[in-house]
Amino acid sequence: MSRARGIRPSPSARRARSLWAMRPLKYSINVTLDGCVDHRVGLVDEELHRRSADLLAQADVLLFGRITYLMMEGAWRLPGDPGKPEWTEPFARVIDAMPKVVVSSTLDSVDWNAVLVRSGLEDAVRALKQQPGGTILTGGVTLPTELARLGLIDEYEFVVHPRVVGHGPALLAGLDEPLDLELVGREEYRSGVVAMQYVPKRAVAG
Repeated sequence: MSRARGIRPSPSARRARSLWAMRPLKYSINVTLDGCVDHRVGLVDEELHRRSADLLAQADVLLFGRITYLMMEGAWRLPGDPGKPEWTEPFARVIDAMPKVVVSSTLDSVDWNAVLVRSGLEDAVRALKQQPGGTILTGGVTLPTELARLGLIDEYEFVVHPRVVGHGPALLAGLDEPLDLELVGREEYRSGVVAMQYVPKRAVAG
């Protein structure tokens, strides 16, 4: 279990969540203290894997770019690697079964419970958000930056690892302008990892 107390969302942040007319798009990413989002440099343990499995289970569909889709399929498609720890199995089972939308102009086809979007990103994501259902969950590096630039992300979750690496891809690098966020949730884990949830201030103000 996490050992730190969370925070109570502000009234304005609760109002922002209540006003979501469409299914929300949530971006969750592991990031180091110096902003690196390379998946290979984060901490890995049973508690964090359980948290990741729970996060997936709370969503209805995954939205991936090409690189993240291929990486996740290679790592987690069942049957999995028998050499992995048993505590990774819940995450593998959940992600293997989930429906996925893959955004790529270079892939010819996808499987693993996935459909392919080759063009018209903004229109495709807006149409997905208008469909009945729950949360759309996205991850990775390049696609979420474009989704943020288009103003399509409703909630940001930064899972901050107590580590400085000094290199690697940076969080939301290449945004055209600053992105102002309001903190609406926080959990701390035994490893020192802190997960923080934010909503855009434009949604809070609206």
